[in-house]
Amino acid sequence: MYRFLLTPRWWGINLFVVLAIPFCVFMGTWQLGRFEDRVQSHEQAEKQPDPGTRAAKPLDELLPVDKVTSGRPAVATGTYADQFLVPGRKLDDRQGFYVLNMLRTDTGKALPVVRGWLPGSATGARVPAAPEGEVTVTGDLQASENSRSDGVNARGGLPGGQVGMISAATLVNLVPYDVYDAWVTLPEAEAGGTGGAMKPVPAAAPEGSGLDLKAFQNLGYTGEWFVFAGFVLFMWFRLVRREAEALRDIELGLVPEDPAAGPEGPEAPAPAPEDPGAPDRDVAGTPVR
Repeated sequence: MYRFLLTPRWWGINLFVVLAIPFCVFMGTWQLGRFEDRVQSHEQAEKQPDPGTRAAKPLDELLPVDKVTSGRPAVATGTYADQFLVPGRKLDDRQGFYVLNMLRTDTGKALPVVRGWLPGSATGARVPAAPEGEVTVTGDLQASENSRSDGVNARGGLPGGQVGMISAATLVNLVPYDVYDAWVTLPEAEAGGTGGAMKPVPAAAPEGSGLDLKAFQNLGYTGEWFVFAGFVLFMWFRLVRREAEALRDIELGLVPEDPAAGPEGPEAPAPAPEDPGAPDRDVAGTPVR
């Protein structure tokens, strides 16, 4: 009864099922692994002390920035150079902007330093000038931002002196010197400015280290892939059963074995065309004049 599974049409269906189910299981397992990695990193972060409370170390000893060094206090010495404003940044549910200065170090590279946050619009804003001369700063280390970071403006088109993303790839095009692939935020911002005292910008948790929305998206995708695998298997069994039942009905004579027959049986013959010259007849067949 199931010899139909060896027909060319069913070979194609069977091949699709054999390839689709392992693929769905693989993708579901991969998404589940991503979710478990995020859970594990979150548990490890909970066990470790707050990075901001650990002893400060020289900047070069903490690079490159990863989940372990992110948020650690970093020490750098140099002189402040170019200043930029980073608009569209919220703090305490208020809209404002960051004050970002480039700290040129003895290595020839510059470290982006967020000196603080001010409320309002960055366009035409007056901010306190950076300290002159050689300074030593201690700030919480952060990885360069990307287009997925909160508050980032990746569209461009900002006025001069403003940047939408704190990233070495962005800043290196605006200054005539190399830039560290990292930045720091001062835990105690400087005072002054027309907008009042600048507020310190708290360090953000490293990307992918917590149970954020992306982690639960991975869990949701896991369920979707496993559901797809079950759906493919269910549809295959349903098609096989339907085909087997149709062949059994033909063998029992319940359905005529006529390839031209439809699901309701053989097609009825089409009615003969009427003679346009014949007289009209009523329901009983009597000619109507």
